[in-house]
Amino acid sequence: MYNKVYPFLCIIFLLLLAVLVSGCVRQTVIYPDSPSEKILTTISSVVAEDDILSATAQIDLVTIHGYQPARAALIIKKPSYLRLELLPIIGTPDFFLTASPEKMSIFIPSKGEFYHGLPTVANLERFLPWQFNIEDIVMIFSGTYPFLKEKVIAYQSYREKNFLRIEMKAQSGCSQIIWVGENNRLLKLVRNNEQGKEIYNVKYDRYDTQSPIAGEITISMADGITSLSIKYSDLKIERATDLSIFDLPIPANVKVIMLD
Repeated sequence: MYNKVYPFLCIIFLLLLAVLVSGCVRQTVIYPDSPSEKILTTISSVVAEDDILSATAQIDLVTIHGYQPARAALIIKKPSYLRLELLPIIGTPDFFLTASPEKMSIFIPSKGEFYHGLPTVANLERFLPWQFNIEDIVMIFSGTYPFLKEKVIAYQSYREKNFLRIEMKAQSGCSQIIWVGENNRLLKLVRNNEQGKEIYNVKYDRYDTQSPIAGEITISMADGITSLSIKYSDLKIERATDLSIFDLPIPANVKVIMLD
C-alpha cells in the first residue's frame, strides 16, 4: 500500500506546487488557438503577403545632425519588397530605391550614379540613416511588428490597464514587447537585444476608422535622439499582380557602382 500511495501523493504535491507557483506569476504562456495567438495572427495579417501597400508619406527624420523632413512615394510588399522615391517640392524624384529578397538598387539622377548589390543592413545604411534590415522596416511600415528571426519563440501575455501586453523572447535572449488596444490595433512595440536592453521602440498612432493601418508610425532609437516618423496619405492596399515595380532598370549613360 505504501509503495502505491507514495507516488500518487508525489504527483498531487507537484501539481499543487505548480498551481501555487503559477499563481505568483502574472504572465501566461500563449498556446495555439488562444485569444492572444489569434490577436497576433490578426495584427500580422493586416497586410497579407500577396498584397501591395502604396502611399504618399511625410517622413520626419531626427538625428544628431538635426531635423530632416522629406516627402516620399512608398510601395511595400511582405516580406521584404520595398520601393522608395523621395519627392522634391518641384520636379522629379532625385532618389530611387528598390529592394527585393535578392537585390537592392539605388539611383541618384543628379549624380548620374546607379548602385546595385545585396539588400543588407550595411548597404542600406550607406544611403539612409536606418539601422534596420529591409524585412523589419517593411513589417513596421505595413503597420505590424517584425518577427524575431529564431524558430523557437516563447510567448507571454497579460492585461496592463486597458491594453494587452504580449512578450516574445527568442532563445538567444532577443525579445520584443507589443501593446494591443481596442479592435486588436497595435499601439506600441519595444525591441530589446540579447542583454535585455532596448534597441528601439515604435508607436502606432492616428488610426482611421476606415483603415487597419496606423496613419502615423514613429520609430525612436534607444539613444534618445534618433527618430523616424512617417505619416501616410493616399494609402492603398491592393492585390499584388506585378512585382516589376520593385525592379529598377539601369538608365543609359550612368555610372554603375556595385555594392559589397
